[in-house]
Amino acid sequence: MVDLQLLQTLRVLYVQGTVTATARALHMSPSAVSQQLRRLAAEAGADLLRAEGRRVQFTAAGHVLLRHADLLCSQWERAVSELAEEADSPRRTLSLGGFATSIGTLLAPAARRLNQAEQPTRTFLQEAGTRECYEKLLAEEIDLAILTPLPGGPSLDDPRFEQFVLMDDLMDLAVPADHRLAAQSTVDLADASTEDWIAPHHDHTQLIESLCSASGFAPKFVHRADAWHAVLSLVGHGFGVCLVPRLAPSPRLHVARVRLRGQPPPLRRILVCVRSGTGQDPTISNGIDALRQQAHRYASSPSHRAGEEDGVG
Repeated sequence: MVDLQLLQTLRVLYVQGTVTATARALHMSPSAVSQQLRRLAAEAGADLLRAEGRRVQFTAAGHVLLRHADLLCSQWERAVSELAEEADSPRRTLSLGGFATSIGTLLAPAARRLNQAEQPTRTFLQEAGTRECYEKLLAEEIDLAILTPLPGGPSLDDPRFEQFVLMDDLMDLAVPADHRLAAQSTVDLADASTEDWIAPHHDHTQLIESLCSASGFAPKFVHRADAWHAVLSLVGHGFGVCLVPRLAPSPRLHVARVRLRGQPPPLRRILVCVRSGTGQDPTISNGIDALRQQAHRYASSPSHRAGEEDGVG
């Protein structure tokens, strides 16, 4: 009988690409990871990997086993969830991860309600980008993530995950308050095709490139900043424009946030993601429900509706 932990190591290796990165993700030593992989190959009776420089490539047999590993690990997670539900003794801890702008508006309020419930759940929160969220879920470092899908990332039907649409976060065009577009109630994204652009963190820059491409142009990124406060500060000082999600805060920095036309208008889709098989775990299910309720509260809030009406922050 193959140890599920060995299969889990194989799954993490596929995502990380190297033994060293896999060891770091699983909090193990590289030698321990290598030993587990050798043991798994011996038990499977096949060569699963081949070295190519510092990285490893999966053989045909490795891909076959990886596909079954996803199914077996998912089924085990489902069994554990059903047992917890049957015994009416769910675990009372939940680790959550999400991108920066999801924390203050979605993750933290939902976690607080879980903490203060009649049967409280102790929650642990951490900031993580989309790719990091997927990696941390597979490595079992977090149980639930809020993320935005990216080109080349796992699809909604990826067998390793259960993913649900939480909400759509509309995007505004952030321009200096004295900009030629600032006084308009709505604009087309293509109206900013000749502007200098501020590139935010990697995940959002990819999204901006994709949205601008759909509008027929490639944004000319001139300056870069990770934090939204820094991005908006650069915009306010006249260094360029940027697409800013509604979830991002709106400090008073001589910036106008202008609504964008479109059917639908430019937006980023926000997903809730858990490991396949864990969605029915009572504690994780409660976490998903709390996030859905918080997303509904946010979408119905006067401040969000005001943003939809006037587009200026």
